[in-house]
Amino acid sequence: MTMPVMEPDLDAAVLRDWARAIDEGPFSSLCWGERIAFDNPDSLTLLGALSAWTSRVRLLTTVIVPQLHHPVMLAKALATGDVLCDGRLSVGIGVGGRQEDYQAVGADPATQTIRGMAERVAVMKRVWAGEKLTDSVLPVGPSPVQPGGPPLLVGSIGPKTIRRAAAWADGLAGITLDLDVAQQNELFDVARDAWAQAGKPKPHLATSFWFAFGPPERARSQVHRHLRHYMNWIPAEYVDAMAPTTGWAGSEDELLGVLRKFEEIGTDELQLIPTSSDIDQVRRAADVAGRL
Repeated sequence: MTMPVMEPDLDAAVLRDWARAIDEGPFSSLCWGERIAFDNPDSLTLLGALSAWTSRVRLLTTVIVPQLHHPVMLAKALATGDVLCDGRLSVGIGVGGRQEDYQAVGADPATQTIRGMAERVAVMKRVWAGEKLTDSVLPVGPSPVQPGGPPLLVGSIGPKTIRRAAAWADGLAGITLDLDVAQQNELFDVARDAWAQAGKPKPHLATSFWFAFGPPERARSQVHRHLRHYMNWIPAEYVDAMAPTTGWAGSEDELLGVLRKFEEIGTDELQLIPTSSDIDQVRRAADVAGRL
């Protein structure tokens, strides 16, 4: 289950209540994403709070963009988070889809590539392994609780990126816009083949989609409103055109049917993305997840 971090007008109480509801529910992970030129909370600061507010659920960034950070500082922050949550951290990473985020922090948009991401991952893994980065600098700590660092999941829906990520990632943390199960399975097959060719264990196969509970028109309107707010870098008419078929809206029984279809193709985890900060949405989702 994903935190409602891309919703407007959040405060500490809302974030804490959601974190505790997810932790106390049947969910396998608590997720949150990163943007810079937006009104969401800072991802790494939130990691510290979520570590304190939860005790059971796995914490998963979906996703952090390494190119927006110095790789040594990012590795140190994530290792600290792994210590604070006692080894419950997984890190979804991606190149990001918004150049304004790169511009906001002075990052080079030319690094918005899988190669640029992989180069930073290599540095982070060296930090987590306790290596000295230069002859004159001591190792950077703290050491993560999980040996070698937290698991890394690639946040991508591109076959080429997934194939290249098999060299360093432990699985996927993608998204499906239209809930096309057959298409998702094709992407999973790309990952299965790439990991096998790399001689690695089976990848963790995860995807996500936006959701809203309620009567059909009202729930679909909720998804549409959220997409308008979140996708503010896309012309509104394009968002309006895609909104009717993006994400899911409906009843608990309908969501259960969708989740079972993804389960049938071997999905290890499906991360629901809320389109409202109303705590009732996560409670209703918990009821559905408990029936799987």
